[in-house]
Amino acid sequence: MARLVFGMNQSLDGYVDHMKFAPDATLFRHFVAEAQGQTGSLYGRKIYEIMRYWDEDQSEWGADERAFATAWRRQPKWVVSRSASPVGPNATLLEGDLEAAIRELKATRDGEIEVAGPDLARSLTERGLIDEYRIYLHPVVLGDGTPYFAGPQPPLRLASHDRIGEDVIRLSYVPA
Repeated sequence: MARLVFGMNQSLDGYVDHMKFAPDATLFRHFVAEAQGQTGSLYGRKIYEIMRYWDEDQSEWGADERAFATAWRRQPKWVVSRSASPVGPNATLLEGDLEAAIRELKATRDGEIEVAGPDLARSLTERGLIDEYRIYLHPVVLGDGTPYFAGPQPPLRLASHDRIGEDVIRLSYVPA
């Protein structure tokens, strides 16, 4: 059975914003390794559209960016959207009963499925479908923005913690 894992970079004050702080080289290589080992990724429409950046090679990419793009393109992607927007290669649009679709996905796959985006994570948290929350805590204060927990704050238990690079701590929590 697959496990749903919601992980994002987060500021000290609880916000996520991929444009205001980015991973350093060490953390980016960590994300490459994670992408290489994932069973797939589950996206909301907005985050999926941002991630489509990795569909096309860019001349300025180094080896790490090419490795991430290769891993991202290889893995299946499921996109949750109410609109009928077309999805790209190796992606499936999930429509209709979200909970039933996710439960089937978890039952028919093994390994970790990344959950991307706080809005989708909120919806899955409300249904008790997320198995682990990974917070990549950065020494940044944003003051406002989109919170990591965009909805209910589930009771959690710390499962592990580790330092990645100079400034980031990964906190892994599971539902209590």
